[in-house]
Amino acid sequence: MVSRRRFLAAGVALGAAPVFGQALPELVPPSAGRRVVIVGGGWGGLTAARHLRRLAPELEVLLIDRDAAFRSLPLSNQWLVERTPDALVQQDYTTAARAWGYRAIRAEVTAIDRERRRLHTAQGALGYDWLILAAGIRHDYSPWLGDDARAIDATRRFYPAGFMAGELDALKRKLAEFKGGDLLMTVPPPPLRCPPAPYERAVMIAWLLKTRRIKGRLILVDAGGGMQRFNRMFAERYKDQVVHLTHAAVKAIDPFRKVLSTEFEELKFDDAIIIPPQQAADLVWQAGLIETDAAGKPGAWAGFDPLHLHAIGDERVFLVGDLLGRASPLFGQYPKSAHMACQLGRIAAAEIAARSGGKLPQPELPESLCHVFTDVEPLEMMRIDARYRLRGDGLITQTVRQHEDPQPRGEDRQWAQGLYAEMLAPAEAR
Repeated sequence: MVSRRRFLAAGVALGAAPVFGQALPELVPPSAGRRVVIVGGGWGGLTAARHLRRLAPELEVLLIDRDAAFRSLPLSNQWLVERTPDALVQQDYTTAARAWGYRAIRAEVTAIDRERRRLHTAQGALGYDWLILAAGIRHDYSPWLGDDARAIDATRRFYPAGFMAGELDALKRKLAEFKGGDLLMTVPPPPLRCPPAPYERAVMIAWLLKTRRIKGRLILVDAGGGMQRFNRMFAERYKDQVVHLTHAAVKAIDPFRKVLSTEFEELKFDDAIIIPPQQAADLVWQAGLIETDAAGKPGAWAGFDPLHLHAIGDERVFLVGDLLGRASPLFGQYPKSAHMACQLGRIAAAEIAARSGGKLPQPELPESLCHVFTDVEPLEMMRIDARYRLRGDGLITQTVRQHEDPQPRGEDRQWAQGLYAEMLAPAEAR
């Protein structure tokens, strides 16, 4: 049974479940043919939309997002500390839609009626033949703050995590205005988005404190043991700027008193970047798509068929990106990276295109690539590659390799530009 705390954490008020029987106006007139709706205009959703138009031009493709524009989250750590003059890539959805031939709609999906294959929004309802859900993640403050809505709101507003695009501007202002003292940052238990990202951010902040001679330190409260490369960097190059507390599970936070508690101690801070545990977005919970274990206990991520990406028990709904749960009992989840999201978006598009043509989809496995900076001056980078193959017994295996690069030459930007060209409008169409 789902606890009251977890139910409330899903953002669904008790007694306020959507009433699917009520008549709602059509957000878009019914399609003369078959329709694919993509919810979420991130890396996975945009890639899926572009490839669906290429692979199945007979299908109507609608991309729906509550925001007006896509904004890149990868590469943001350098931007946060002004190590790059470039603004983060941003493009409105209508521009990409015009370029590739699909339609973009700005609306917030509030509920999914899988039985009737309809989406509910404040403006009306929308039917689908296939749905690609690429809604991303949500922050789960409940393990640290319980059901205290006032404390959760204060933590979200004053100590933004910076793991969603909408939080980045506030976080950049925070770092620009930090004059000294103890700046605390949490690293929650895995899984989380692009797992090296908190450590890369910590290195960038340490460099900022050191080069600007700010009399302050970063208190890194890490639920795990860290990563060897970064642990060495904190201890050797930034020992005066970083206090790295490993295996320090957060028990509670008081955002008003500015106190964080672990099982060992209370830590007072002057400012903070609170990255809470992460889980699948609200819509995954509302639609009943959360994975369960053998005993029927719900997890925190979406359950899916790892060979075809459709939801368990619903081949009309495909799941893409960071919201995915376990892909294999051999390694657990796929990395929650932008590269992986694009790969999954492409695979989901191919799955739907094949089914639309009456063909049996051939399983295709993704890959992951992540560029992460391990120091700033001199600039050093690490590339993390993950490859997947299907074992004889039907299980997916994972091979991960890390490559040190002491002299990076903009490979991260080249990688990003390649994906932007695939999912965003080309320059001549803007």
